[in-house]
Amino acid sequence: MRSLVFPAGYESPLSLRDTQKAIKLTKDTFQAELSKAVNLERVTAPLIVTKASGINDDLNGVERKVHFTMSEIEGTAEVVQSLAKWKRMALYNYGFEAGEGLYTDMLAIRRDDNCDNLHSIFVDQWDWEKVITKETRNVEYLKETVKGIVGALKRTNEALKAQYPALKTEISEDVFFITTQELEDMYPDLTAKERENKIVEEKKSVFLMQIGAPLKSGKPHDGRAPDYDDWSLNGDILIWNDVLKCAFEISSMGIRVNAESLHSQLEGLDLLEREQFPYHKGILEGKLPLTIGGGIGQSRICMLLLGKAHIGEVQVSIWPDDMRAQCAENNINLL
Repeated sequence: MRSLVFPAGYESPLSLRDTQKAIKLTKDTFQAELSKAVNLERVTAPLIVTKASGINDDLNGVERKVHFTMSEIEGTAEVVQSLAKWKRMALYNYGFEAGEGLYTDMLAIRRDDNCDNLHSIFVDQWDWEKVITKETRNVEYLKETVKGIVGALKRTNEALKAQYPALKTEISEDVFFITTQELEDMYPDLTAKERENKIVEEKKSVFLMQIGAPLKSGKPHDGRAPDYDDWSLNGDILIWNDVLKCAFEISSMGIRVNAESLHSQLEGLDLLEREQFPYHKGILEGKLPLTIGGGIGQSRICMLLLGKAHIGEVQVSIWPDDMRAQCAENNINLL
């Protein structure tokens, strides 16, 4: 059986209809708060891109993309896995200035994701990106942005609890910042996920920094594609989930690669052939702006704030039959 968690005595704090209303309130409130906190404006975004563009997100570099050919257009189209690269080009094309940014509703299919309490093959998130300068391309600006996002999450939670008093989620704005190497040094005998659980249970809101490069142990804390985040200036926002009793990632984000870090990270993984793609050339030639950005899980945030035990309680997706049956036996109603 898959790795599923069934909290003892679990009952959803909201009915099905109230859950639907609360999902809308969550999404409406959070995107408004995020826009104000980080200075973002909404734009439309693609569901599909061409394979030849090199613009699709490779995530950890091993996930298979959903792809197909077309009747009137040559080449292969791919369903996006995220919009990490597309957003940076959009900022350039739309003429955004330093300090200005965009966000969009990103819908994706990740066919190789394992289905469990937190993961679905259907992904919905707010993808966002913001122009920065050489002077703000630093860890201090990264931390400031993280605090703004967590503040938006807390205000959204307060609005929800005012409307639905049965909700009990607590969000701490006191973000604890730590690097993956510092965390490994603290708990060298634990796995990466065990280390995350240990620190987030203690601190409640954590930004785990510098993900992608190998640690002293020889392995990276987690995988990251080499051509969007600068591995020295990125991280995950982790919140303690009191329903599932685990560290709960709501966002992967970071300051994006410049010409130097892009070349170095591609070279380290023997992927320099990617430098021929228009997106990569735009960075190497200094045409695309310096940016910071990330993805924030829409269903993840709804799940967290609404006190749900499974992501399928806040999104409609496809689930294995045995998972549906076992969830039903444990009072988890998959939509």
